Amino acid sequence: MITIYSLCGKDDIHYSPHVWKVIMALHHKGLSFDVVPVDFSTIRDIEGGVFNSVPVLRDGDRVIGDSFEICTYLDAAYPEAPALFAGAGSEAQVRFLESYCLTALHPPLAVIAVMAMHDIMHPGDQAYFRAKREERFGVSIEALAETAPAERARLQERLAPVRAVLTHHHWLAGDAPAMADYVVFSALQWCWVVGLRDLLAPDDSVAQWFSRCQALFGGAAQKPAGAPR
Repeated sequence: MITIYSLCGKDDIHYSPHVWKVIMALHHKGLSFDVVPVDFSTIRDIEGGVFNSVPVLRDGDRVIGDSFEICTYLDAAYPEAPALFAGAGSEAQVRFLESYCLTALHPPLAVIAVMAMHDIMHPGDQAYFRAKREERFGVSIEALAETAPAERARLQERLAPVRAVLTHHHWLAGDAPAMADYVVFSALQWCWVVGLRDLLAPDDSVAQWFSRCQALFGGAAQKPAGAPR
């Protein structure tokens, strides 16, 4: 049985975008898995304390951190299951999209979602999260949240490359969903699971693609509470 460790808030809400990449990858490959919820204070207890972030995946004797490395492992270990990557070119594409998400999408999303994230966390995690965010941004998280409208506008601009691809293709990976879709999807899923469901207009091609992604695998991504497997 595969086990994945996931940051979890109140009501069993799994909110890490990096964990969601792996969750979608596991569903894509049709693999059974269990999700072990952790919070910031217990990440250091995962698998002997050698990891300081999630996701962490255990598969038998193999223990792997880093979402990209986990997904390349899954393709190598389970070649008979549907592929996440279509060769080295696809891996390079996903590397690019990971960088795009981290540098272009995550910064505005981190501001837009700051209070929603805080509110769904356990009390101990709320204190840790507040301290880290206020150290990073130099203002209270309440003051940071007041800048969210400007960040929402910035997000729309930064999604332009995604819209350009979706003008010509049903999926970012081409004719069928694959890892390229799950990487970008996970960034938006992060905000959706903490309760921000109005980031995109219903007629936006990105919103329609996001809905298609959520409908995959029996709608597993539409159920952020509880172990998503």
